[in-house]
Amino acid sequence: MTFRALVTLAEGIDDLQSVTLIDVLRRAGIEVVAASIEGRRMLTCARGTRLTADGMLVDVLAQTFDLIVLPGGAVGSQHLAAHQPLQQLLKDQASAGRLFAAIGEAPATALQAAGVLRQRRMTCLPGASHQLSGCTFVDQPVVVDGNCITAQGSGGALAFALTLVEQLGGKVLRGKVAGELMA
Repeated sequence: MTFRALVTLAEGIDDLQSVTLIDVLRRAGIEVVAASIEGRRMLTCARGTRLTADGMLVDVLAQTFDLIVLPGGAVGSQHLAAHQPLQQLLKDQASAGRLFAAIGEAPATALQAAGVLRQRRMTCLPGASHQLSGCTFVDQPVVVDGNCITAQGSGGALAFALTLVEQLGGKVLRGKVAGELMA
C-alpha cells in the first residue's frame, strides 16, 4: 500500500523541518505532495533557503491524504494558521480519523487555530506553549495522541519524521529508513 502525505509550505516556514520531513517521508516510499498555501510555488524559508513546492494547496484540497503535516517557523506557522482552506482541511482530516501532525510553533498556532487539539496530549516549541488552551502540553520531543502527532522543534525533526513513518508504515519501515540514514 502506498501512503500519501501532504506537507504544507508557507513563506517563512522552518528550513530544516521542511526539508527533513519531505526527505524522510520520501525515503520511506511515501508519496509526498509539498503544497504551497501562497500564491506561488517558490518560497523563502525562515533562514533564507528557497523551496519550490510541488504545487498549490488549492489544487489538492479535494484529495485525500493519509497524513497532513505542518512544519513550524514563527512566521510560517502564522501563515498556516491564517489560511482558512488549510484550517478546514485539518478539521476534516481530524474528524475522519486520519493522521495530522505539526512541529515547532505550528502545533500552538495552526493546529490550535483549527481547534483539533481539544482534550489531547501534545507538544510544541516550549516557548510557544503559552498560546495553548483546551489541551495538555507535554514537555517531550515527540508526542503521539491518537491521530495527532506533534514535536518540539528543529532539533527533533528527524525523530519526528521517523515517528510519522512509523505511524503510517509501522516499526519495520521506520527501522529500515533509520538504518539507511545511518549507513
